[in-house]
Amino acid sequence: MHHFNTIITSSRKPLLPVTSLKERISTEIMYKVIYFSALSLLLSFQVSAQISDLLGKAKSVISGESSVEEETGLALKEALNLGVAEAVKQLSSENGYFDSPYKILIPDDAQKVIDKVKRIPGFENVERDLVQKMNEAAETAATKATPIFVDAIKSLTIKDATAILMGEKNAATTYLDRSTRSSLYEAFMPIIQQSLDEVNARSYWRSVVKAYNQIPFVSKMNPELDDHVNTKGLDGLFKLIEKKEAGIRENTDQRTTDLLRKVFSKQD
Repeated sequence: MHHFNTIITSSRKPLLPVTSLKERISTEIMYKVIYFSALSLLLSFQVSAQISDLLGKAKSVISGESSVEEETGLALKEALNLGVAEAVKQLSSENGYFDSPYKILIPDDAQKVIDKVKRIPGFENVERDLVQKMNEAAETAATKATPIFVDAIKSLTIKDATAILMGEKNAATTYLDRSTRSSLYEAFMPIIQQSLDEVNARSYWRSVVKAYNQIPFVSKMNPELDDHVNTKGLDGLFKLIEKKEAGIRENTDQRTTDLLRKVFSKQD
């Protein structure tokens, strides 16, 4: 029996002194306190930095300050909007195309028809009348261009703006042409057709083509005016916008706002 008690007693692990246990618990608590204190301090620094950044942005907005890139983008959008407004106003006015360098002339294939038909009584003034009607149609269509241009200008990115500013004197117009021509063409086509019909250009042209095809020994032709008027009408719009852009880049008198003067003066 004595031997059995001796075995049980010898198999037990010695207990830690009370003071040692207290020290261990205190040490663990201290490490946890240090850890959570450091974590809280780090988080407070991050929050403080975020708040500081937000306050800085807010201050920039309130004071009207902006980055160079943002100013460049705004200035180019402003320049394009001015160019578009001037081009649309000029070309959509009465005789806006007809009395301008962008006057729409007879397409080459139609010219062959006219050269023959104008010798027929009643068609002596066919070229003059047709040119007048085509330009009137383009003037009507030009009034519809502004919203499409505006949407494209709004989508101009900071990256685009920086490249455009450092590009050729027509870089902004080239961007606008690339971004809008196809959508403008599609939007213009029904307007061109309707406008041609309003001035009786298509019915008049059909009578001209009919008269031509009745001439002995000529090859039958049926050239369409729609595509020609649409394409030349858009060409005129973009050429005027390009002219305005070049003026803003090269002529300080055409920089009509503080922003235009600030941004484009860097190119002088």
